Amino acid sequence: MNKSIYTDRSRIVITCSKRLSPYLEAEVRDLGFDLERVFATGVELFGTVNDCIRLNLNLRCASQVHYSLLEFTAKNADELYRILSEYAWENVIAKEGYFSVTCNVDNPTINNTMFVNVKVKDAIVDRIRGKTSRRPDSGSDLSGAVIYLFWKEDRAEVFVDTSGETLSKHGYRKIPGKAPMLEALAAGTLLASRWDRKSPFVNPMCGSGTVAIEAALMATNRRPGLFRKNYSYMHFLGYDDSIHKKEMEELESRITEEPGLIIIASDNRADAISISKVNAGIAGVENLITFQVCDFEKTNLPNGGPGVIYFNPEYGERLGEISALENTYAAIGDFLKKKCQGYMGYVFTANLELAKKIGLKASRRIEFYTAKLDCRLLEFEMYSGTRRSEKIMKEKND
Repeated sequence: MNKSIYTDRSRIVITCSKRLSPYLEAEVRDLGFDLERVFATGVELFGTVNDCIRLNLNLRCASQVHYSLLEFTAKNADELYRILSEYAWENVIAKEGYFSVTCNVDNPTINNTMFVNVKVKDAIVDRIRGKTSRRPDSGSDLSGAVIYLFWKEDRAEVFVDTSGETLSKHGYRKIPGKAPMLEALAAGTLLASRWDRKSPFVNPMCGSGTVAIEAALMATNRRPGLFRKNYSYMHFLGYDDSIHKKEMEELESRITEEPGLIIIASDNRADAISISKVNAGIAGVENLITFQVCDFEKTNLPNGGPGVIYFNPEYGERLGEISALENTYAAIGDFLKKKCQGYMGYVFTANLELAKKIGLKASRRIEFYTAKLDCRLLEFEMYSGTRRSEKIMKEKND
């Protein structure tokens, strides 16, 4: 077997969190790839592991990039082991290397996924030892080569997980802060917004700064691959580091500067702003963001818009919290009405009852998930005086 996963084409499945696939689809197409399929939690295309290198380094909304090795049917764990032990793993994983196994299993004979991981690991180790008289190390740490098994009923497919650690964390956020939004989700909400990446972007109640940092990264075309040193694709046989270096040089060359870019992040907690500054510094965009310690109503806004103002307030889990947050959401509505004329307003929330307290009619209600919570990105068009008059006249004429 002289084939190489780095140059041979196979099916690639890129996964993402639920409701991010439309934005992941747009990202993949923008990179010049043709898609075979788009589904609720990802997209599918054909390519090589060298293509996967580019995908891993560039995508903001993805979780994992999987490259298919083989498909087969297996009714139980013994059949799974037998088929996998016949595969030429010695051409994929180094005999002195390290690998780990992850899986997604829905098979009636299996009630413990750890057992399946061990079966896959044993099949790989036994095959390599039988062919080379050596065996690679294995464990749960995703720092080396990663093999992923998808097994539903009797249909099984084994992939090279070219990512390893999830791509949904972009690598710059060393201090998460309180209830942080996942980087991939923050990026998805920005891609869903109408922000042009040039006009002012204001993020009151910024917390650990994820949304403002992702906005600065997008405005300057800084990609997540700039902040991460290790991927699973670096640990399989046939890896050519020059391909990775070339892609990294491409990332660096595409960084742009947007003259006059205004991004403002405010929070009433000084510790949150301190955390935001650290994270922004790691991301290389601290100088692009103006940080303010203040209540959100006192955030200094560029006058008159156009621009975007983006809130991600707390959602509340207990009755006392929700009661207190009703005033916060009402105050957000007042702030948008009184001080944000000419802006496009966005509120991301998992509490649609609290969202009613904003007191404004949303022009769009864009669906997302955070963890297991059903969320919405609510869009509010805060017309300036002239545009508001035009809108009222249009509604009367309609």
